[in-house]
Amino acid sequence: MVTLIVGTNRPGSNTRKVAAQIENIYAELKVPVHVLDLAKLPPEIFSPTSYAEKPKAFQPFADAVLQSAGLHVVTPEYNGSVPGVLKYFIDMLKFPESFEQKPVCFTGLAAGIWGALRPVEQLQAIFGYRNAHIFPVRVFLPQVNHLLDASGKIKNAELLGRLKAQADGFAGFVETLKGVKLRQPS
Repeated sequence: MVTLIVGTNRPGSNTRKVAAQIENIYAELKVPVHVLDLAKLPPEIFSPTSYAEKPKAFQPFADAVLQSAGLHVVTPEYNGSVPGVLKYFIDMLKFPESFEQKPVCFTGLAAGIWGALRPVEQLQAIFGYRNAHIFPVRVFLPQVNHLLDASGKIKNAELLGRLKAQADGFAGFVETLKGVKLRQPS
């Protein structure tokens, strides 16, 4: 199973809208996907005592990462960087086993012209430090507000094609590295 991480807790975010489309792409590929939406993190995880002892309500998030064959992170760019909640989420996960030898894929989106290039590169450094296997195909969605229609769907066919190719390639990457069969028969 691929775990799709929605890298912000902002209500009604474009990140969640794009992640929903990526989720649909995996469904079309018959690859099981589990969505971890950081907007659903339990509030008690933000207590300073969480560093020492994680709240029980956080356990499903930690387990989803540990049990996943691969992680697909969808991140916006906030102030030229990774959203604080995404970095905090990473910091709350078990070290080193959460990302050790874990295949990881990145999709970035931003209101600006670089499409979250900076946060994706920052995440590559973080996950590389944690010994993850970085999938080299990244997709960037610049000026995301102009890419989505009124219902929040990407209206650019070329970008949708790149997202489909990324998901298909990542599924194969995970299957090869982990020795698992992700794609379910029809």
